[in-house]
Amino acid sequence: QVQLVESGGGLVQPGGSLRLSCEAPDGELEPYDIGWFRQAPGRGREAVSCIRSSNRRESYVESVQGRFTITRDPDRKTVYLQMNNLEPGDTAVYYCATDPRDYNPACLYFDGPNYYYYFTSWGQGTQVTVSS
Repeated sequence: QVQLVESGGGLVQPGGSLRLSCEAPDGELEPYDIGWFRQAPGRGREAVSCIRSSNRRESYVESVQGRFTITRDPDRKTVYLQMNNLEPGDTAVYYCATDPRDYNPACLYFDGPNYYYYFTSWGQGTQVTVSS
């Protein structure tokens, strides 16, 4: 397991921006694919974005494409999710997740029905509320 800590959530007006951070206080993130997921009240957890460790390829679900950007900063052992032009529908608890198993191409499955098999370490989440 990898301990993950998210931060950066808050209350923002529609059209505003937030940057979420995902850190591993006791280890490294660089060797692993890192995914961002979210869960709104009364809804299931859904994929948001993912970044691969091998080639830093980014993936996004359609609803956030063009508004969100995922990046890695190996020096700070942090993965960021920059969220721009936020909408009320983005309101949710946001989680980052990973898996420490070798050769686990987790990002290839992040938006599929079996994502939970490929992402086994989760943070506690950070609340994002988009409201006027």
